Amino acid sequence: MPPVITEIEDLHRIYRRRVPKMFYDYCQSGSWTEQTFRENETDFDLLRLRQRVAVDMEGRSLATTMIGRDVAMPVALAPVGLTGMQHADGEILAAKAAEKAGVPFTLSTMSICSIEDVAGATGAPFWFQLYVMKDDEFIDNLIRRAKEAGCDAMVLTLDLQILGQRHKDIKNGLSAPPKPTLRNLANLSTKWGWGLDMLGTHRRQFGNIVGHAKGVTDTSSLSSWTAEQFDPRLDWGKIKRIADKWGGKLILKGILDAEDARMALDVGADAIVVSNHGGRQLDGALSSIRMLPDIVDEVGDRTEIHMDGGIRSGQDVLKAIALGARGTYIGRAFIYGLGAMGQKGVEEALSVIRKELDTTMALCGEKDIHAVGRHNLLVPRDFRGQWEEGNT
Repeated sequence: MPPVITEIEDLHRIYRRRVPKMFYDYCQSGSWTEQTFRENETDFDLLRLRQRVAVDMEGRSLATTMIGRDVAMPVALAPVGLTGMQHADGEILAAKAAEKAGVPFTLSTMSICSIEDVAGATGAPFWFQLYVMKDDEFIDNLIRRAKEAGCDAMVLTLDLQILGQRHKDIKNGLSAPPKPTLRNLANLSTKWGWGLDMLGTHRRQFGNIVGHAKGVTDTSSLSSWTAEQFDPRLDWGKIKRIADKWGGKLILKGILDAEDARMALDVGADAIVVSNHGGRQLDGALSSIRMLPDIVDEVGDRTEIHMDGGIRSGQDVLKAIALGARGTYIGRAFIYGLGAMGQKGVEEALSVIRKELDTTMALCGEKDIHAVGRHNLLVPRDFRGQWEEGNT
């Protein structure tokens, strides 16, 4: 009998059994002590919901828009590197599931399937996430390729100029394809389902980079290129130049400070994503959900505010929307489904979140997602914290 999936954790358990340890650890970890990684999830538990009754709940609607695009619910699939190593052709399968569910899919620069692979396999436009590299010619070509593929938004990630240290990735010797160490080979030998799927695809390296970046013709030249290419010089001036070169809808991802949110307005961002990179960069930073209210208060309706980090349920989505986000992103939640059951697993993850969101909204006395607000929450008085800044 197929497993009965009622929550995201059901998919997580299957995922952990099926996927090689190095790729499980890549997904399910943060930087250094992993404090921020943990609190992204646990800080949602501090927010409580107000139950309301005797409200007509017929005709409920989760439909809304994200940067002008109609979406079935305020959820998008976040960009996740190495998705195609969690399951063969993973980016293609996830994009198909997102299209079927009526929500956006975001393709990472560090994907296994290329921009062209995903565009050729799907009908709906997807979003493309850009990491800024030192090689300007490569970046220009990525932007051109995204335009030619019909991508209807660019998600420019700002918080990865320098890689945060993730202990597990270093110890596992993470790479694509996996490094053939004795430990990795022993673990891979136990993952028959995953291995057979991977043997059935030719997509096992970074499709957006190999054969496109100067001097990178195979995986042997890839590691040295990527180690040197993330651009530490990225500043607001360069962001503006990239935005002008793109010329389309722009989402700036990695905003965790009200001052940076104001700066994002100056470069014409159509949306900002309150995000700490899933706790994978600056360990010790506050969770995304804690920082969301300050950024909403600072920016108001001058740009659209999205949020990612720690979302594992439809209730988490509702809490983020109630605190002022227009949209949310799921990363690990859809990866659990993908690694567990392929496209069907991503569809299951989205179905679980949709059902939880719909039921929770109804029990809070709302029938339209646009009516959800802070009045639906009980927020601890100290939720934002009383912090003494270094310059005060």
